[in-house]
Amino acid sequence: MSKEPLSIPRKVSVPSLLARTARGGKFSVVTASDYPSARAAEEAGVDVLLVGDSLGMVELGYANTLPVTMEEMLHHARAVARGARRPLLVGDMPFLSYQVRPEDAVANAGRFVKDGGMDAVKLEGGRDMVPAVRAILAAGIPVVGHVGLTPQSIHRLGGYRVQGRDSAGARRILDDAVALEEAGCFAVVLEAIPARLAAVVTARLGIPTIGIGAGSACDAQVLVSHDLLGLLPDEPARFVKRYDSLYERMVDAFRAYRDDVESGEFPAAGHAYEMPDAEWEAFSGGLDPGGPEPVPVQEAAPALPRLTAGCRR
Repeated sequence: MSKEPLSIPRKVSVPSLLARTARGGKFSVVTASDYPSARAAEEAGVDVLLVGDSLGMVELGYANTLPVTMEEMLHHARAVARGARRPLLVGDMPFLSYQVRPEDAVANAGRFVKDGGMDAVKLEGGRDMVPAVRAILAAGIPVVGHVGLTPQSIHRLGGYRVQGRDSAGARRILDDAVALEEAGCFAVVLEAIPARLAAVVTARLGIPTIGIGAGSACDAQVLVSHDLLGLLPDEPARFVKRYDSLYERMVDAFRAYRDDVESGEFPAAGHAYEMPDAEWEAFSGGLDPGGPEPVPVQEAAPALPRLTAGCRR
């Protein structure tokens, strides 16, 4: 008997993104760090999932992205790869995984593809990173560049500050973006730069620009999923648009669960398992008649007294 072929969505690729932007189209990028977020983003039709090193802050609780390791990035990359088939998957290379030697950059980029299931990698920096970019590309791995505010350089930049506000800084950003294109990057992230500077860079480059705090002229936009979903109570950056406030909804759900447990409302009969009456009779008939009477699962058990302060919780 013949079977209907499986419906597999068409995979987003580097050439398909380049073709779309050449026609004047835009594409969407969000960060993903686990299986549920990857599945949800895929179902929503998001084009590119970035396993960003921002997960160090929003998932692991680090103060910044600098402590994030390759092992941590690969752990999350594998989860995302299991959750999404259609989007282009990009692994964010963590601090010191590519800056020291091009050979290290190739080896770690290769781990993202071979072990993490990624389709491409992203790295921060401009002209200084050209040797690493070229080495990774020579190994057959697509690369996304990243200029402007580069979070792995916060100590040099003096914190999370808008970049390119003076003429010299704007020129550096433009030159860095051009250098990354010439090195072979297929896209460049522009983070926290003036909107009109981003427009100039976008017009100058032949590859897509991906904006985050860089205005609407970019070919694509990226946001950290925790920011756009409101998964943390922190005040978001100015460039973030919050589409929901899931942190408050999670707190409400946890509070309702706690209340139900304390009142005995949960679990109800519908949350319990049963056994056939004959099996129950066979089981209960063999119990010690002097022991306590077992309580059938379909009947609510009386509430237990609260533990005293000296009891183990």
